[in-house]
Amino acid sequence: MAKTRQFTIAVENRPGAVAEIARALGSAKVNILALLGTAQGTSGTVQLIVDDTKGAKRALGAANLSYKENVAEEIELPNRPGALAQFLEKVARKDINLSSVWATTSKSARKATVTYTAETEKEEFVG
Repeated sequence: MAKTRQFTIAVENRPGAVAEIARALGSAKVNILALLGTAQGTSGTVQLIVDDTKGAKRALGAANLSYKENVAEEIELPNRPGALAQFLEKVARKDINLSSVWATTSKSARKATVTYTAETEKEEFVG
């Protein structure tokens, strides 16, 4: 399991809002490794993991984009039915309440990547 940083950016729900974030980071040579965007009504959030945390902070600041930064954990799981359920059940047995969780893979991949944040850093899952 690897620690990483997750950026959460509040956005307006409008065309081009996510593109502005991607452009700011791309122009600063910061690679987006994972991105999740959600919207409700007129607002939304973009959560992302990048390859250069310091560069992302500079780029987002220069673009006047406010963000929240959290410690996140990334874990690879087998890409098979039930693997995510087994992992999340282990987390629940440790009495860890997740603030966010997202997973991604492709159909032919052998592994899936799960990224999550817990309510408090002391509740992080190990193992």
